[in-house]
Amino acid sequence: MATAGTVLLRTPPPFRRDVMVQAWLVVKALSDAGDAVWTIAVAWTAVQISSPAAAGLIVAAGTIPRAVILLIGGAIADRVDPSRMMLLFNGIRVIVLAATALWILSTEPTVVVLLIATIAFGICDAFYEPAAGTIPRQLVRPADLPTYSALSQTTSRLGTMAGAATGGFLVAGTGMPGSATADAVTFTVVIAFIAIWLRPRFALPRRGGRVSVRHDVASGFRHLADDSATRTLVLALSGLNLAVGPALAVGLALQATRQGWGAAAVGAFEALVGGGAMIGALLVVRRRPRHEATGGFTALVIQGAGIALLGIGSPWTVGAASLLIGLTAGYASVLLGATFAATVAPAYLGRMSSITRLGDDCLMPLAMAAFGALAAVLPLWMPFALYGGALVLLMIFPLRDPRLRGIALRSPVTPQ
Repeated sequence: MATAGTVLLRTPPPFRRDVMVQAWLVVKALSDAGDAVWTIAVAWTAVQISSPAAAGLIVAAGTIPRAVILLIGGAIADRVDPSRMMLLFNGIRVIVLAATALWILSTEPTVVVLLIATIAFGICDAFYEPAAGTIPRQLVRPADLPTYSALSQTTSRLGTMAGAATGGFLVAGTGMPGSATADAVTFTVVIAFIAIWLRPRFALPRRGGRVSVRHDVASGFRHLADDSATRTLVLALSGLNLAVGPALAVGLALQATRQGWGAAAVGAFEALVGGGAMIGALLVVRRRPRHEATGGFTALVIQGAGIALLGIGSPWTVGAASLLIGLTAGYASVLLGATFAATVAPAYLGRMSSITRLGDDCLMPLAMAAFGALAAVLPLWMPFALYGGALVLLMIFPLRDPRLRGIALRSPVTPQ
């Protein structure tokens, strides 16, 4: 049956026999593999052609335009057909990747070229991600959201693991052009699948009339002020990646460079993160806690210890820490993602998704640059320890909040 605020368009089949959803998860995983290849290529190339601080800025450059535009993207995602937004901005991503590959084929990679490419991706993300965040609610019943989230995380991590495992070798063998081409192919597959096969089962409320986008952005914040459960969850989810993001994106490349491990080691460590996250997601299916938010935030406390361990200059320790970070990330993201999708009102999913991302994006450039700057003047283990400790301290606040501790998806959840 349709949930409050949604209209049933077609009855979904039982989840285990839902071929369209299963195929969609596979296609998403393929795209994640391409993204992993691209991320490693950008981080590795940036470290080779610039200083640690500049490399941090390059990796984080896409978050700046995304932060500026994200609220507008969320408001538009609640007004129009989200799948059309996904098609449009995936197409733009393909153009950016193709242009980057052709440019670097004709000359050497430069800081300017990397900055332009990451900024363009950031603009696309600002529109694509809020729209994509509404897709689970359109495809499956609320009761199936935890299973969908677990399988989505598992397949995505499989894709990331496969992409990371080959990404280091690909950038070493073909450079940025080969990595950009591989990612462009995956986005093309996503475009074809959305256009030909992906069809929603539940229609979300769309904002009609002549109301401005600015008014819709403001109404999103009013909803956040009025709905205490949504407000608590959104505020708690904002900023969770500020510790692990720089540690993985900048720290691993710096560690591998200083220890002489090479680009392939970065790919191997990222693959361990992806593999651990896949296992962590599957653990939710087998042993799901009664209070999903509490379980997710507790796992992130353990993740903070894993970030600190990345700073120890042993490949075995860094590998074990990467696996631990993946396990906790997969476990937490499934629980918190399902809680978010089941709790937020359908008419506000795009805007709440954008607000959740805003905290990360406003501070991520500073966090990335600060990690690189600290690594330039301190022993490399110290930035890892500082960032891991900060995550542990951050998790104290949601874990002490009784409203978050009381959220349980096994209890009746009625979206407003």
